[in-house]
Amino acid sequence: MQSISRNVYIENNYLGVVLGVISMPRGLVQIDAPPSPEDGRSWRAALLSLGGGPERIMVNLDAHPDRTLGARAMDCTIIAHEKVAQVYRSRSNTFKAQGDETGADWESIGGLGNVRWAPPEITFSQQMSINWGGESPILLEAHPGPASGASWVLYPASKVVFVGDSVLKSQPPFLMSADLPAWLETLKLLLAPAFRGWDIVSGRSGLVTPEIVRAQRDMLEQILKRLEKLAAKKAKPDATESIISHAMSGYRVPAVRQRQYTQRLRHGLYYYYVRHYHASNSHAGEE
Repeated sequence: MQSISRNVYIENNYLGVVLGVISMPRGLVQIDAPPSPEDGRSWRAALLSLGGGPERIMVNLDAHPDRTLGARAMDCTIIAHEKVAQVYRSRSNTFKAQGDETGADWESIGGLGNVRWAPPEITFSQQMSINWGGESPILLEAHPGPASGASWVLYPASKVVFVGDSVLKSQPPFLMSADLPAWLETLKLLLAPAFRGWDIVSGRSGLVTPEIVRAQRDMLEQILKRLEKLAAKKAKPDATESIISHAMSGYRVPAVRQRQYTQRLRHGLYYYYVRHYHASNSHAGEE
């Protein structure tokens, strides 16, 4: 566990997501959960070493399985954007490890079996404030783009913001449930003077710099332009395959991750195009 500011910690040694925790006088505010049950038990044990009060809550930054599969194992109240709750209503009560390959990290975890989802018990629409003592409240804000229910956790006292999948370093984005114009507006805000001097925590890459935020913006702009060109030609969804090699060239990807990340783009581009540009979009869902 790494201390990045007073009472603010991140953990990047678990598969799938970078976890966060803010220690407050009333208790711990956790950010996301590892998808593996074994990692979940390890993370809960590690949290016992932190100070703060006795209470526990957890914020899910969106509905992606990588950060929500292990939510029930955290055994605490869960908070998320109201659209995350809508995604849960479209899911079966129990997760089953089967279906399309999406390039997600949970797909490499063996023996998951059937896992019961843990929908959020508290939701918000635009902003929520958690007043648990300390130098300032913790703020939850809606920032759509990576997914309709995507949100950030801000702790102004320490100038730390957890941005989930808004920014990723050295790996391609998840596009299936994205809204690229909204995502670009979100990144514009993150690069504005209001966040100058803040620590930015990516939900998959840990601390990132403004340069990495700009690289994310530039890559998304290129992807959007290429998708719009295909749409203008009324191309079929399979034509999105032509975007993959160019997009992958922007990342230094370890050989062991090449297949996974290529599939992530293939799956995401195809379903993004279906949802936003193609008439036959009845089979594209939100995850």
